[in-house]
Amino acid sequence: MGAKALLFFALLSFSAVSVRQAFAENEEDPGLVMNFYKDTCPQAEDIIKEQVKLLYKRHKNTAFSWLRNIFHDCAVQSCDASLLLDSTRRTLSEKETDRSFGLRNFRYLDEIKEAVERECPGVVSCADILVLSGRDGIVSLGGPHIPLKTGRRDGRKSRADVIEEYLPDHNESISVVLDRFASMGIDTPGLVALLGAHSVGRTHCVKLVQRLYPEVDPALNPDHVEHMLYKCPDAIPDPKAVQYVRNDRGTPMVLDNNYYRNILDNKGLLLVDHQLATDKRTKPYVKKMAKSQDYFFKEFSRAITLLSENNPLTGTKGEIRKQCTVANKHH
Repeated sequence: MGAKALLFFALLSFSAVSVRQAFAENEEDPGLVMNFYKDTCPQAEDIIKEQVKLLYKRHKNTAFSWLRNIFHDCAVQSCDASLLLDSTRRTLSEKETDRSFGLRNFRYLDEIKEAVERECPGVVSCADILVLSGRDGIVSLGGPHIPLKTGRRDGRKSRADVIEEYLPDHNESISVVLDRFASMGIDTPGLVALLGAHSVGRTHCVKLVQRLYPEVDPALNPDHVEHMLYKCPDAIPDPKAVQYVRNDRGTPMVLDNNYYRNILDNKGLLLVDHQLATDKRTKPYVKKMAKSQDYFFKEFSRAITLLSENNPLTGTKGEIRKQCTVANKHH
């Protein structure tokens, strides 16, 4: 056989191997799918749901944390549980940045992870646990059940250094907020629905005192100002005192469309809440959600789904952390 023929057969066999490898890699990486763990850990989603119910019975405010975790993890580059990593000597954790002020209850995610690990060691990612606990927390708060895909893997590094590029601040213009969400594929009604998460939980005084001091923002409903001043009596709140205002005084523990009625009545606590109800791009959706809880839930479910699928690590990317707070040691 001549040299050219040998070269041809070598190239042919190489390309066949390459094609097989490509197929194998694709088979290994189905991306995100419904019930990803049906064969490897069939009990995973039930265990997470049970743990969320148990923890919610003991500590009602865990549900707010789980819902907020989806936003703080998935909106920053990737839905990869980087939010849960502790600081190391070299890198600051996302949890310890100013933008994560008020985030807490991470230890309960560790409890859920431990329960899942007892059933299926090294199978279920912290990224999926974070998303599914958020999904089940939404149900605990009276919100809709949102079918979410799984198959995420865990990142190995904190993204604290880029948080400011991704997470919009509550004092930024609505244009900036719309742009940040649009970059994740979330449109205007999706953004308006996601901010409906402000229907539950609380806002720390440190986040809203600029609307009260040195002058009260004239846009605020006077009936609401009295309550805000009572809850936030200092222009510079004591960082050690937990001073806050409930986001919704009517149904503070229920995820509902009361938020939209409040902000149309100038009772939004944050600047972004006020802008949402007054900007011509967002106000029509605010009015629609104020009228229809079904419409709010439909758009909220769609937006949470998009957020939870933002640039995940799947297949062979990332890892399955043994503990959610630290990357695995690679020997």
